[in-house]
Amino acid sequence: MTTAVPQSKAQPAQSQPATAAELPFPWPAGKKAAVSLSFDDARLSQIETGMALFARYQVQATWYVSLPNVEQRLSGWQEAVVEGHEIGNHTLHHPCTGNFPWSRANALEDYTLERMRLELVEANRRLADLLGVTCRTFAYPCGQTFVGRGRHAASYIPLVAELFTAGRGWLAECANEPYFCDLAHLMGTSSDGLEFEQLQPLLATAQEKGQWLVLAGHEIGAPGRQTTWVSTLERLLQYAQAPENGLWLASVITVADYVLKQREAKKSSAFGVGSR
Repeated sequence: MTTAVPQSKAQPAQSQPATAAELPFPWPAGKKAAVSLSFDDARLSQIETGMALFARYQVQATWYVSLPNVEQRLSGWQEAVVEGHEIGNHTLHHPCTGNFPWSRANALEDYTLERMRLELVEANRRLADLLGVTCRTFAYPCGQTFVGRGRHAASYIPLVAELFTAGRGWLAECANEPYFCDLAHLMGTSSDGLEFEQLQPLLATAQEKGQWLVLAGHEIGAPGRQTTWVSTLERLLQYAQAPENGLWLASVITVADYVLKQREAKKSSAFGVGSR
């Protein structure tokens, strides 16, 4: 006698509606992705080499500056503001972990949230006095986002979220999903010491997935420690400005403002705001 095999009552899986993070992001003018170029510390080579390069390609970058270096080349940084570059906050004293001997006097392990708040506010005030700017984005020194140690350790990402539109990290391995990413802790990918061919896969992934790639460098010039090479930047700028590649090249604050606008539009659409 043959025993009938019970038929499964399971129904075919129904496709789930896409979440906001999964929907294609509408970059301006039909672009495929966004790229922001940023540099830290207001290093001398940024004024002597970088500004002329960006002027030649009519591109504005984001500069997360250290106050003593700005004061040494004040006229150059004032000119950068006139040229439309974004100036961002990078703290007063560049605190990093005290495991770096050079940071021991300003070790994050010895900071509190209140001390960090005072430092960020004072850096903004001094940059406003020197350059006439209001810093709206921030870069975490060394990419580190904590203060204190042990049970007293705390993230200062919420503080950055309170004081700035966006905060950029460092040494990340990926770009940012515009509908999903935490603007107060953007993934920042190093551009130092790389040939263009090493950056191209990051660009290709951003183009394919509609992401926002934020590159972070230091010196600008010939190969050396913590240096983004001029040859790499030239090829990157040429690639980004070629219409067929569909890349929007803009400062961190320009892209952050656009992302916020699109998020609000998506939120309004989801709740039927303005529908009849």
